[in-house]
Amino acid sequence: MYKTLYNNWLTSDKLSDKEKEELNEISSDDKEIEYRFGKDLEFGTAGMRGLIGLGTNMLNVYTVMRATQGLAEYVKSLGESAKKRGVVISYDTRRMSYEFACASALVLATNGVKTYLFSDVHPVPMLSYAVKELKTIAGIMITASHNPKEYNGYKVYGEDGAQMSPEATKEVVKFMDEIGDPLSDKILCDKNKEKQIKMVPKSLDRKYYRTIKRLCLSKNEVKKVGKDIKLVYTPVHGSGYIPVTTILKKLGINATLVPEQVAKDTEFSTVAVPNPEIKETLELGIKMADFKNADVVFGTDPDCDRLGVAIRDDKGEFTALSGNQIGALLLDYVLNKLKENGKLSKKGFVVKSFVSTSLAKLIADDYGVELMETPVGFKFIGEKIKEYDDTGKREFIFGFEESCGYLRGTHCRDKDAVVASMLFAELVCYYTYIGKGVYERLMEIYDKYGYVFDTNVSTAYSGLNAMKEMNAVVDKMKEISIDNIAGVKVVATRDYSKAQRKLADGTIETLQSPLTNAVYYELEGGSFVCIRPSGTEPKLKVYYSVKGENEIKAKERFESLKSDFEKYLK
Repeated sequence: MYKTLYNNWLTSDKLSDKEKEELNEISSDDKEIEYRFGKDLEFGTAGMRGLIGLGTNMLNVYTVMRATQGLAEYVKSLGESAKKRGVVISYDTRRMSYEFACASALVLATNGVKTYLFSDVHPVPMLSYAVKELKTIAGIMITASHNPKEYNGYKVYGEDGAQMSPEATKEVVKFMDEIGDPLSDKILCDKNKEKQIKMVPKSLDRKYYRTIKRLCLSKNEVKKVGKDIKLVYTPVHGSGYIPVTTILKKLGINATLVPEQVAKDTEFSTVAVPNPEIKETLELGIKMADFKNADVVFGTDPDCDRLGVAIRDDKGEFTALSGNQIGALLLDYVLNKLKENGKLSKKGFVVKSFVSTSLAKLIADDYGVELMETPVGFKFIGEKIKEYDDTGKREFIFGFEESCGYLRGTHCRDKDAVVASMLFAELVCYYTYIGKGVYERLMEIYDKYGYVFDTNVSTAYSGLNAMKEMNAVVDKMKEISIDNIAGVKVVATRDYSKAQRKLADGTIETLQSPLTNAVYYELEGGSFVCIRPSGTEPKLKVYYSVKGENEIKAKERFESLKSDFEKYLK
């Protein structure tokens, strides 16, 4: 079957000579042909993400147009009002992002769907904000987030600004299946419809900045020390450059840029991968910080939905904070400032993904704020905002995921590294003003609540059946009854694929959670272990959140838990 598809593409008059040359180069590589044509690139609740190249299992202009035709059919099925509300499209600095965005816009316009397109790169949070402000029925973001340069992706947003719901996604997939091959004539694309594509008005950017500026919690401290603090920021060649520097300038916070990483660069040539979670990605920023005698370095990924931070420790050396540590610092700062300002609402709530640090509950409980948990994926945090804040039942305060995603405010429904950058910069101003360092505050948090060591261990998979194989491992774990891990009692086991929580005595409770394939072990003392397949890359992940009297003991316990748990995986 895959060879037939390969030959059909090779002989199609829709492909250019250059594209056919790319396919001819793999003519003797049967494994590569099978990978590219052995299946369709999966379109899930996070959209599509894959290697850039020709083939049904790759990201290219044809698979992008097929997905967009599916989306167009879905919008048309909702009626004329949905078509008139339209779709807004943004893109980041990756290879082919602009081309994919333009192709998507043309397909939508050809189908009679009102189409907005940003005139330049804009990050995920501004796309989410645009959906809400322009009142479109959907949004498209062309990005592969923090993945290596060889990847790109296609994310779809619903009318609430959150990533499209599972129910709506199924409808889009149904229409895509009816289209069939990405070279199908059912895909409508008329270049003469270009004039019908509208540019997103510049006023929307200005409104976004005004909106998030109002979220600042330390206006006095920022005014006092903002111009004097020493921060280093790097956009890592991504879409965060303009928005992050703009909001910091508007607040009056000084930040030094890493000049080598300001320019848009599809190759991300100064880093191995454009992932600010990794210390190596921030190395140029750290060198600049040493030169400028700065204490804090922060960076954003290509689509500016993730924030990475490095700070000086008590020895004066830079250490990269984990996403959990950044989340804990921001959560503590936000709650503390709201309380200090007399604005900590009794109706307030915070949200985290269930694999994020157990330290969050300790902090939230201390401030008397309810903590809610969701599956991995910021759309689930967006759903909590929709369910509670939008209805007026509760007040959303802060949300985060361990993978360096954070949100304060209800202006968008996805991770916002522009807001997170602003928050962390004002956090630095606040602690500088009261004569305290960021690392010092982190240590105070550990002293107060106990040390929590958070990490995850990933196993990479490859090939067409990677996802199937990873899910099989997780499914196997559900069949094994585990009463302790390294001698630590399992007080409850959560099976998120059934939304069930089984206590040690056999009692079964229902979890109020969307279904996802993950098994979570609650350990005596507040630690946990969780296993799940990644939804964005072929990796099986095991998460550990381990409490201890201090860092050394917590890490020792982690090593014991890891060693024992991996026996079950084998």
